[in-house]
Amino acid sequence: MPEVTKVLLLLKNMVYESTSPQETIRFAKYYQKKGLYVTVVLFGPMGVMLAKAGKKGLPEYDSKIKDCLEMGIKFKCCELGASVIGLKKAELIPGIEMVSSYEIADLFLEFCEQGQLVITL
Repeated sequence: MPEVTKVLLLLKNMVYESTSPQETIRFAKYYQKKGLYVTVVLFGPMGVMLAKAGKKGLPEYDSKIKDCLEMGIKFKCCELGASVIGLKKAELIPGIEMVSSYEIADLFLEFCEQGQLVITL
């Protein structure tokens, strides 16, 4: 089995009452601190909500996302999921990349072919 050097974290549900967004951020920071290359994919109509700037509620996710971005963690927001809820690229937290669902599908293949870690939360 190849050495794990990259982690792909997938978040499909952005619900304030759920621990999934918090776990995604915590896992991302943990793996980044261990020296792994971390990419977080936000997809589906609810997952992409984490990418929206200026969210209200607790915890305050925007600052947590900005901390991750400053650490070098990559965030990708699914264009299809965003379009379903009318979320525009200009509304994203700066530093989050809007990508097509095909690019996400390619990431799945890339990480699996290389024997890298893929986690859905």
